[in-house]
Amino acid sequence: MPIVAQSTETTDWVSRFADEVIEESERRAPGKPVVVASGLSPSGPIHLGNLREVMTPHLVADEIRRRGHEVRHLISWDDYDRYRKVPKGIAGVDEESYRQHIGKPLTSVPAPAGSAHPNWAEHFKAAMTAALAELGVEFDGISQTAQYTSGVYREQILHAIRHRAEIDAILDQYRTKKVPDKKQQKPLDEAELAAAEGSGAAAEDDGGSGSAGYFPYKPYCGNCEKDLTTVTAYDDDTTELTYTCAECGFSETVRLNEFNRGKLVWKVDWPMRWAYEGVVFEPSGVDHSSPGSSFQVGGQIVGIFGGKQPIGPMYAFVGISGMAKMSSSRGGVPTPADALQIMEPQLLRWLYARRRPNQSFKIAFDQEIQRLYDEWDKLDAKVADGSALPADVAAHARAVGTAAGELPRTPRPLPYRTLASVADITAGHEDQALRILSELDPADPLTSLDEARPRLDKAEAWINTHVPADQRTIVREEPDHELLKSLDEPSRQSLRLLVDGLAGHWSLDGLTHLVYGVPKVQAGFPADATPKELPPEIKTAQRSFFALLYHLLVGRDTGPRLPTLLLAVGQERVRVLLGE
Repeated sequence: MPIVAQSTETTDWVSRFADEVIEESERRAPGKPVVVASGLSPSGPIHLGNLREVMTPHLVADEIRRRGHEVRHLISWDDYDRYRKVPKGIAGVDEESYRQHIGKPLTSVPAPAGSAHPNWAEHFKAAMTAALAELGVEFDGISQTAQYTSGVYREQILHAIRHRAEIDAILDQYRTKKVPDKKQQKPLDEAELAAAEGSGAAAEDDGGSGSAGYFPYKPYCGNCEKDLTTVTAYDDDTTELTYTCAECGFSETVRLNEFNRGKLVWKVDWPMRWAYEGVVFEPSGVDHSSPGSSFQVGGQIVGIFGGKQPIGPMYAFVGISGMAKMSSSRGGVPTPADALQIMEPQLLRWLYARRRPNQSFKIAFDQEIQRLYDEWDKLDAKVADGSALPADVAAHARAVGTAAGELPRTPRPLPYRTLASVADITAGHEDQALRILSELDPADPLTSLDEARPRLDKAEAWINTHVPADQRTIVREEPDHELLKSLDEPSRQSLRLLVDGLAGHWSLDGLTHLVYGVPKVQAGFPADATPKELPPEIKTAQRSFFALLYHLLVGRDTGPRLPTLLLAVGQERVRVLLGE
């Protein structure tokens, strides 16, 4: 059922921005749809840091929709940007041969070998578009290649060139390197751009000056298609423009009022689009928000185009457990598609919704994902029983659905760590998995694996792709006779207590009670005694008992949670492996 015209009625960060954006939109363009925006460059895999560029305005736009307002979330695909660097580790890409394309528009670079898409940009856009659909993100996509090459921005380009002296003066306030003779300035070459990449400087290029003076526009060469060009002459009356290419030496004169093979430099292009689209809200990363960077400078340049700077919160970086800050020009960085392979959309949405944009956070691809799922399931239960805090209720609501309705969810959301353990132990055998999962709760047994999907599939994918082979669980084929013979009487007694209680405790909760209770009973305490009622030695005894069971069952001193492991092995095999 759609969740239309319904506010979460909270004071979380999303609601606060929604209030501000609605008010500002009514001030700027009363009666018109609210416009929020994101920008993505498909220069390589679009990673989970880039996803914050989309999720921040998405969540705000969705809150505005819930309140009954019309809103457009624009995603500008910066596919007319130059190809700056060959990303490492991309399947189907020979780095040496792809270097010849550096400087061309991303849509003029061939797609990786084996791709079904027509060019580089479309290849990487497709994966992101599919991930956004799974996440429930509604947006209007705008190809900057289509905008520029069809002449949509022609008047804006001519306007920028007429006002190039004003733009240059604004930019000059922030330039850290002053060049006494601007005639000696030249565009950044490939090596300089490659060196600058990663610091944000390449994307922050504000144009260059040749014999025609400062020019905020870069033609793509009519011969080699690269942007290593310098404008050498321009006539404001006729719009005749002459450029020379430093790469191939080609030169030509064109009339800019009918020429569509070039683009405004980034620090001018971005504020031009704010004005053209009427953007009210667009966040920017910390690398675009420092003094003199594109968002700050754009706030001054946008006035030249008759527009206003959007409300623009700075968003912090998103990290990955065990990895450094991400860069889309480098291979191997996890993408939204990678995350959605191992986690449900609700969990991924929640990670972005629960933190303010200026708060950094990490997304777990290691064992931490199990703790995150435990935290999510506890929140789910608190929301259901009415005990969750208002801000947590709001983040949960934004995670499980949008104004259009709830996202598909797992009918029986069993604990992720349990599903991962079962997937680990059964190694893809569905009949075994169903047997184990149906025994978790005998009072309400699982009757089909479909009830546990898609969470089961995500957990299985995590086991298969992110757990090293030497950490996988392999149940012993035969008992460890040597270890069994070496046990002292207290250890043998602990095993007998466990085996004798299997039949009467054969469920997840029952076996949890049993394995924790054996050391208590051996020490003369009731099996249900609480930690406060027990001496510290009991914890030590429990750890020793658990290590013994792991060694006898899987040949290691650690493994999946013991109750799940026992269910997976089965009563009869457990008895054999424990020497009974």
